[in-house]
Formats: sequence, C-alpha cells, structure tokens
Amino acid sequence: MGRELFAAGKDGTRIYVRYREGPGGIGSLASGVGAGSERLTAVLCDGIACDGFIWKYLWDDLARTVNVAHWNYRGHGRSSLPVDPKAVELRDHASDLVAVRAAIGDGPVVLFGHSMGCQVILEHLRTHREGVRGLVLICGSSGRITHHFKGTDVLAQLLPRLIEQVDAYPHIARAIWSRVPAPMALRIALLAREVDASAVTPADLLPYMRHMVDIDFSMFLHMLRSAGEHSTLDLLPQIDLPALVIAGDRDTFTPPRLAEEMAAALPRGELMMVSGGTHVVPLERKKMVIERVEQFLLERVLGGAPVGRGASVGPSQASASGEMSHLPAEDGSAQPSASDESAQPSAEGGPSPGDPRGLSNDR
Repeated sequence: MGRELFAAGKDGTRIYVRYREGPGGIGSLASGVGAGSERLTAVLCDGIACDGFIWKYLWDDLARTVNVAHWNYRGHGRSSLPVDPKAVELRDHASDLVAVRAAIGDGPVVLFGHSMGCQVILEHLRTHREGVRGLVLICGSSGRITHHFKGTDVLAQLLPRLIEQVDAYPHIARAIWSRVPAPMALRIALLAREVDASAVTPADLLPYMRHMVDIDFSMFLHMLRSAGEHSTLDLLPQIDLPALVIAGDRDTFTPPRLAEEMAAALPRGELMMVSGGTHVVPLERKKMVIERVEQFLLERVLGGAPVGRGASVGPSQASASGEMSHLPAEDGSAQPSASDESAQPSAEGGPSPGDPRGLSNDR
C-alpha cells in the first residue's frame, strides 16, 4: 500500500513525498538489505519542471522488488512554493532530499535521477553518503546543463537576459507562458523529433507538458540558471558506489557524450547507451530499462560484484572488462561488443491533497 506525506525543507517549505512498500517476501530485493525495516528503497528524483511523468512505469515495476519513494521539488507538483523565494538553487534541492530520506525512515537507498535529478543526487552525496547503496543516473550529466543543451552554450548565454526581462514583467511573462496548450507543445516535440515518436505513447508525455505551463516561470528560469552553473565533476572520482548510467544516443537535451564521461569518471560506473533513445528513455524502452535496472540492483547493489572503472555492460550480463555494449531494441539484445572485430562505435555525437498529480493514478 502507498502513502503520502510531507517533508519539511530547511526553510520550512513543504515537500511532497509518496512512498510505496515493496513486497518484502523471500527473494525480494527489498528484503536483501539490512533487517526489519532496514529495507532498500529506490528514491526517484525528477528533472527540472517535472512532477513524476518519467517514472510512470518504473514506479510500478520497481515496487515488485524494492520500496519506492518519489518526491516533488519545491514549487513543483504538490510541494509548496519555497518559503524563501531565493532558495531554488541546486544545493537547496539536494538539502530537501535529506528531509525526504528522513521522512521515509532514513533506511538504505538507491538514488534514481532523471536529467537535472542526476545533479541533485550527486550534490546530495557531497555531504550525505551514509546509507546510499547505489545510483541510477538517467539522461543526465554531472552539471552545467545549459552549456551543453543541444550541443551549444546558447541557452547559457541567453538566460541572464531572459531572467532580467521576466523578473521585470512577471505578469506578462506568466500570461504568455501559461497560454501554451499542452497538446500543441506535445505535437511540436514529436515533430521536432525530441522524442522517439515510434516508441513513446504520446499520452505519457502530456502530464509533463501540462506541468510545464503550470509552474512559476521565473522560478523555473532561476532554477535552470543554477543547474547550468552547478557542477559535480570534481566529485565523481570520489563516489565509490555502484552506479548505472543510462542514456540515449539521440538525446539532444543532454548529449550522450556527457553520460559516457560521467560513467567513466565514476569508480564503479557502468554505461547503458540505448540506440535510438532520447531524453525520455524510460518511456521509450520500458522493458529494456527495468530489466537492466533490476539486474544492476541484484548483481551490483545487493550482490556487490566488482565492476572496473568506467565499465559498460549489456542488458543481460555484466562485464568487468570495460567492453561497450550498444542496446538497440526493446528486447534488450546487444550488438557485438567493442572487443569483437565487427563492433561499431557505441554512441553518436499544487493541486489539492485529494488530487495527487504525477503518477499516483497511473497504470
């Protein structure tokens, strides 16, 4: 059974959390860590302006084997606007994650991040590594996201001026931003091939489009600027935890080379590069992702099998040799590894409490 609660940020901001216990039976991954209530929990951390759409399938799939928790950033979904309007920096979200973990019992966790959520997790680890058993970093990077968006730093250059204009005329900016119809935004994303239209269900993306137009636009821009200037690159070599990095080789929001670099810099990092995948791989390759994640939890987090620095593994068996596997299909089959003569390069360049948003009613 699931439950909903609120954690308190350091400034008193109410942070919405939903929590679901895994089965906890014999053979369950949840029962494989600690004893009693000390069961493994997957904590899901969103991208910017998201309130859970990306976890639609993983929320149910992970609950078959572990406890699952998901939370909304301050000013997102059912969390309240920040008590301190300036407290929307990356470190503020990382601090809120401390409160979230405390609210669900402070037991052992595997931290999952999508997009900006990867940065939130990594920043959190600067000061709070105790109890963290592993990381799953999806379609993200170690930082400075606005300097890499679409492969250029144009967004980073434009942001200061845009923020200045929006803060000077907040009502006009809000009116323009909120009038973008979610279905129109979705059609633009599909036409622009920002997602794999052949693999994704359009209805799975609508919650994101609707949440985007509801969010406070000025707060969003300030958060984006903070994420764009924030970096955890210096921290990566010090994070001696099992880490699975998942990326799509057609991700234009976070170029795949950033995932490759992050996996290589993490001492126990593994890379799963999905052929044809975009920024929403968990929605495009549902079966492939959950199978790989479950394997990672079983073999690396609970089993503790060693993986070489920057190793890359396929979906059905792990390798300590550092070989690269490319993942082209929903069934998780892999092309020959880099050690095979025929191998090819592996990558290309809030509402009322009674009406929870995001995933509560999905599936």
